[in-house]
Amino acid sequence: MYDRGLGVLEQYGLTAETVLRGRGALICQTEEGWKSIREYWGSPGRMEQQRKVQKHCQEAGFLLVDQVLENREGQVVTTGEDGIPYVVKEWFQGNECNTRSREDILKSLEAMAQLHTVMQMEREDGMPGTNLLEECRKHNRELRKTRKFVQKKKMKNPFEELLAASITPFLEAGEMMVRELENSGYEHFREEHSQAVCHGDCNQHNIIFSREGAGFMNFEHWHYEPQTEDLCLFMRKILEKNNWDPALGRQMVEQYSRKRPLSDGEFRNLKLRLSYPWRYWKLVNYYAANQKVWISRKNIEKIEQATALWKPWQHFLRSFS
Repeated sequence: MYDRGLGVLEQYGLTAETVLRGRGALICQTEEGWKSIREYWGSPGRMEQQRKVQKHCQEAGFLLVDQVLENREGQVVTTGEDGIPYVVKEWFQGNECNTRSREDILKSLEAMAQLHTVMQMEREDGMPGTNLLEECRKHNRELRKTRKFVQKKKMKNPFEELLAASITPFLEAGEMMVRELENSGYEHFREEHSQAVCHGDCNQHNIIFSREGAGFMNFEHWHYEPQTEDLCLFMRKILEKNNWDPALGRQMVEQYSRKRPLSDGEFRNLKLRLSYPWRYWKLVNYYAANQKVWISRKNIEKIEQATALWKPWQHFLRSFS
């Protein structure tokens, strides 16, 4: 139902005056400003950690984050009358980053650099983290397994035909990236940035421009890892939509560095991250997890687009220094 979860506001001492539908959430104007209500099926402890990270950002001066609220009982996860657990967060009105607007892109990078500057915290036991090297090794194994499967398959659908014809150079790019990462001193680099916290899903949908400035939403994937991860994800999303324009890539790094200069090690790590075939791997992974006789035209178009970007992507990497 449209108002599902709305009743939990009572447990926060709030009343909805206006209700809108957002991305998987209810957006409500209350007597204390705009709030969002979203179902949450994760661990309350994990959400408490997220609140701690966001509170740290705000106390350090970066105010525009969608802070998780505590209910009257001091809990961050609230069970509604329907038995469903919900999270209520601060909300700020505005527009998502426009991936075709150079101004929006550069303002997003400036805000990201400011966020990263304050998102440095001592790591406690149980705090989540990632390991790029292990992640990419795993992805390469998945690519090799899928290549073997589709190449042996006699009757291929159109998606599989494209996959079989294109997968080898992407796999080779992934394997080269892992070798270079192994030789880059990644573990030492990672240790040097052990207090760095990533947003974890730094894309255009989670960067909002409000009257107060650029803010960040949906921190559910936050974790400890060098912040080049966030920068890589945002740059990749933008550059894929701009044919891997080298001039734009340099401008993006320069804009970020004006607020938070990248060290030589960070720049090297950023380039390595950008050299992994993330988009292509994602398509392969989706196919491997959902093998079907019929593949949608949309997924065929996606692999065609990913393959068409091979040359611009390689040109970008050669010029990115």
